[in-house]
Amino acid sequence: MKKRFGIDIDGTVTSPDALLPFINKEYQLNLTLDDITEYELTNVIDIPADEFYEWFIKTEPVIYAQSPLAVGAKEVLNKWKEEFELYFISARSSNLLEVTNTWFNQNDIKYHHIELIGSHHKVETAKKYNVDVFFEDKHDNAVMIHEELGIPVILFDTPYNRDPIPEGVIRVKNWSEADAWINNWVKIKS
Repeated sequence: MKKRFGIDIDGTVTSPDALLPFINKEYQLNLTLDDITEYELTNVIDIPADEFYEWFIKTEPVIYAQSPLAVGAKEVLNKWKEEFELYFISARSSNLLEVTNTWFNQNDIKYHHIELIGSHHKVETAKKYNVDVFFEDKHDNAVMIHEELGIPVILFDTPYNRDPIPEGVIRVKNWSEADAWINNWVKIKS
């Protein structure tokens, strides 16, 4: 039976700085990824949370349609598509499914399933689909998924997720490192 991977989209498959050009343009800022030291952006940038949220909801479809791929994501994911089941589980709202499907097709990323849950609470969805490994960029999600489900979670390193991690959450710098970890994991499992 094929192993099933649960894979976050934003900041994992898409480049973790995908939002920044939009934020910089809207708010006349000059932010880089190194400036984003917390996942919650309004804790890092001086924009009222309600104002930022309103702008984000309005701009979300455009951001997601134009988000660049993370370096190496396409090559690794398309290599994996024959050997593993790829279940993309995202906090995006379900009303963004069409823009999400279009983005995957335009970027030629193959998948078995996309689930947009409208929340960062991914444990139940990962459990529902019985994923064997999860790929994430949000620190607390990674830790929670690992602790609740007892599965390895690959955490893509960014300035906003550098808190300590437990054993079982594996920090990687890029998709190449994720692929190397998976290759080793598969050998151990077989």
